[in-house]
Amino acid sequence: MVEEEEARKEAMAKSESGGKITYFVVASCVMAAMGGVLFGYDIGVSGGVMSMGPFLKRFFPKVYKLQEEDRRRRNIHNHYCLFNSQLLTSFTSSLYVSGFIATLLASSVTRSWGRKPSIFLGGVAFLVGAALGGSAQNVAMLIIARLLLGVGVGFANQSVPLYLSEMAPAKYRGAISNGFQLCIGIGFLSANVINYETQKIKHGWRISLATAAIPASILTLGSLFLPETPNSIIQTTGDVHKTELMLRRVRGTNDVQDELTDLVEASSGSDTDSNAFVKLLQRKYRPELVMALAIPFFQQVTGINVAAFYAPVLYRTVGFGESGSLMSTLVTGIVGTTSTFLSMLVVDRIGRKTLFLIGGLQMLVSQVTIGMIIMVADVNDGVIKEGYGYAVVVLVCVYVAGFGWSWGPLGWLVPSEIFPLDVRSAAQSVTVAVSFVFTFAVAQSAPPMLCKFRAGIFFFYGGWLVVMTVAVQLFLPETKNVPIEKVAGLWEKHWFWRRMTSKRDIQETTILGSS
Repeated sequence: MVEEEEARKEAMAKSESGGKITYFVVASCVMAAMGGVLFGYDIGVSGGVMSMGPFLKRFFPKVYKLQEEDRRRRNIHNHYCLFNSQLLTSFTSSLYVSGFIATLLASSVTRSWGRKPSIFLGGVAFLVGAALGGSAQNVAMLIIARLLLGVGVGFANQSVPLYLSEMAPAKYRGAISNGFQLCIGIGFLSANVINYETQKIKHGWRISLATAAIPASILTLGSLFLPETPNSIIQTTGDVHKTELMLRRVRGTNDVQDELTDLVEASSGSDTDSNAFVKLLQRKYRPELVMALAIPFFQQVTGINVAAFYAPVLYRTVGFGESGSLMSTLVTGIVGTTSTFLSMLVVDRIGRKTLFLIGGLQMLVSQVTIGMIIMVADVNDGVIKEGYGYAVVVLVCVYVAGFGWSWGPLGWLVPSEIFPLDVRSAAQSVTVAVSFVFTFAVAQSAPPMLCKFRAGIFFFYGGWLVVMTVAVQLFLPETKNVPIEKVAGLWEKHWFWRRMTSKRDIQETTILGSS
């Protein structure tokens, strides 16, 4: 642990002249981060329209009929099972099937053509999906639209976090990269505002689904004017002079020789790197591969998407009406967005691991408390009273705040900054693909788990919070303020990973010498 800290401080010392935040970088990153708005809007809008009566009546009449019967015959039906329809959950989770495939394809585009083309393709696919979803006439059209949205999200989620990490100066990388999660929160909040307003309109769900075309259009057009990252330029073209010019522009200084040297050395082992996925399996990249698998898995088993996808459904379950459930979800969205903004302000000061610890403990306490409230209330009379419902809303807000400044933004930030350039695109694809696989699993399993286990679903995810918080503290090095091409050195000093990476420098020096 001491050696790891010394390595981090040494890398920080070398980055003091690593540039400043320029208007050019800010404008580029704000535009690229619109990819997060797409993802957040999609998460928010799907849960909202699923609680709208007209939407259910048109596409999922069995669920709608069950709800109507429940309103007429209070306590006869199990409230926890009202939304337990695999067809209904397929509306949410189908996006992540296509997203899984798309993000693996995006790796080749991002590596061979650059980050910018992947962002553009993501915007186009999402734009088409939004148009089709808003005009859907049957479930088949609805699902096809969701699949197209998944392609858009797959490309955007693979390329945007890389773009932000590579454009940002080392000492501000956490704040800028966390902008992706902030934009997810803004998109989620926007969807909830629109859902709340459109639920008063007869076919308001169409407006909710079609409005996703607005951020998609901004991202698609804006991506045409985005500059490519210096890391991508050296990887795709090998043009050192062009890379140096871009570095000077994004760093706002002519003193970029140290960073340029790091980029040239990092790119020398990547070449065209068509076998990046195979290379990632090598022993020396074991830490990166483990984290590419573990971080997105842990991010999903926080249970956040149970709250994100099914918050309106959950609030309907605990006794709120349609309007009340959407308003409660809106409040939750405001809390989540605000907490992510706070994370941007402190992540480069107090570090990633501290935020992981604070957020993990906060989410654990709120999850367990929610489970206990629902369990006690349900035992008493079978129906959760209004007072219990408000308590659940408050605790969900506490939980979402904990996620908003820990596993939400850091789940995207940390993977984008811990991988060496030669496997970075492939590893990011693995990260996003694993995220989609388990997002799909959570989306499909949440309604039946809520129906079968009731309060137990919160204890289930609470148990995972214990495991993941301990794992991060033990096995993840602190990357605060370390230049992105210097992060690899932290693994070599880590108490656990150093035995697998100790020969990395020797192997790379041999390659450089022979070339």
